[in-house]
Amino acid sequence: MVIETERLLLRPWRDEDADACFRYARDPDVGPSAGREAHPDAAHSLMIIRTVFSLPETYAVVLKETAEPVGSVGIMVGAASAMGLPEDEAELGCWIGKPFWGRGYIPEAIRALIRRCFGELGCKAVWYGYFDANEKSKRVAEKCGFTYHHTLEGVQWPVGTRNVNCCVLRRE
Repeated sequence: MVIETERLLLRPWRDEDADACFRYARDPDVGPSAGREAHPDAAHSLMIIRTVFSLPETYAVVLKETAEPVGSVGIMVGAASAMGLPEDEAELGCWIGKPFWGRGYIPEAIRALIRRCFGELGCKAVWYGYFDANEKSKRVAEKCGFTYHHTLEGVQWPVGTRNVNCCVLRRE
């Protein structure tokens, strides 16, 4: 399945994407804000592509102008969600390489996933969460029409040992 937007192709990850994935996922400013560690090498990126990024509805964010994957977006429906959602609701997740921050690529990709959720997957609601210190993810949520629902306080940070607050938003 490939989803096309004005500037992007959202397509399944491939083994040959490991070097590009590592190029952006190794940045310590990228991974921890998405709740994961920076990738230590391309072999780790390949392992992530073959496991996490091979899950259904997980897409490489590929720039049409370069054909290079620069980030990832995904839809987690129902039980596949970290939020424990009913089967007619979905959670969205995303990250993008630092050189592409602020260019509107992730909001463009998230809008395409929202259309897929409501138009093709029959979802009644779509959820989006971000760690409260992640202003970039907050801005994506605002641009894509999500509204604040609640905050989970004292969530164990997936990377390290500290607790954080997670803002949870919803779109119907």
